[in-house]
Amino acid sequence: MNRYYYTFVYMLQSQYQDNLIEAGCDEAGRGCYAGPVFAAAVILPKGFHHPKLNDSKQVKENDRNELRIFIEKEAIAYAVASCDVTEIDELNILNASIKAMHKAIEQLNLTVEFLSIDGNRFKPFKNIQHTCIIKGDGLYANIAAASILAKTHRDEYMRALHKQHPEYAWHKNKGYGTAEHRKAIDEYGLCAHHRKSFNILPRQLSIF
Repeated sequence: MNRYYYTFVYMLQSQYQDNLIEAGCDEAGRGCYAGPVFAAAVILPKGFHHPKLNDSKQVKENDRNELRIFIEKEAIAYAVASCDVTEIDELNILNASIKAMHKAIEQLNLTVEFLSIDGNRFKPFKNIQHTCIIKGDGLYANIAAASILAKTHRDEYMRALHKQHPEYAWHKNKGYGTAEHRKAIDEYGLCAHHRKSFNILPRQLSIF
């Protein structure tokens, strides 16, 4: 008896709409204890496809690095920007994330006519139309590509920052609140690259 096996390959749609020049936007590092928040804006050619492309959180580190090279080579235009901890503490993390997206869009070397934003919150950039898409990085290739670039550029930055503060193991945790990172904060306290507005210091017991 012959058996036939069918393999379903899920492909992201290239972009949200097809009539205007569209950039996908996403951020990385929003929930971290330390380091900047990064954002990317990416314009892809129609029909862009890579079998490993997905939301960066669903992609292994080696594959993310491979995708970064492919995206930066094949994209029509892309830009990556960040907001540092001072901006995060002054603006709050949501507004800093949006500001980082604005910076990235501003740096694109092509005029954008439409923006696809991952998530449910955004502030209009100039007069460009936009739409917010919850979990858009798992639906549209341009948002997924932005997710990959924001994540890989931020990881690279945190690995470099680790050399200044090896006690926090940022080369591994990238500034996220892992048990190892929290333990280091308990032992060494916060440094200039920690987000003070996140109230991440352990609660002190009152002394009577």
